[in-house]
Amino acid sequence: MQSEIAMEQLEFFDIPSPCRGICEVNSRGLCRGCLRNREERFQWQTFSDSRKREILRLCTQRRHKLILEALAARAQATGGQAADNQTGIEDDEPRLPGT
Repeated sequence: MQSEIAMEQLEFFDIPSPCRGICEVNSRGLCRGCLRNREERFQWQTFSDSRKREILRLCTQRRHKLILEALAARAQATGGQAADNQTGIEDDEPRLPGT
């Protein structure tokens, strides 16, 4: 019931672009800032609200996948053990959008 009310309320408002102003394309063809592909970026204004919500869901899914890949790469680089002095992502590790 609560999610139905939230969905109804969302339909009253425009869905803003997820653009974060980091407009660079990664090796997969996704924007490093918002994780949308070319079509999703260029056609955003023409999409229906339901299509925009689907794109936002896909972007969240893509972000989670990148996080898992970065964590796996870090674990492999450290032999599965966290380094004592490691506080952030190193320059040679995959970067997450917005970092």
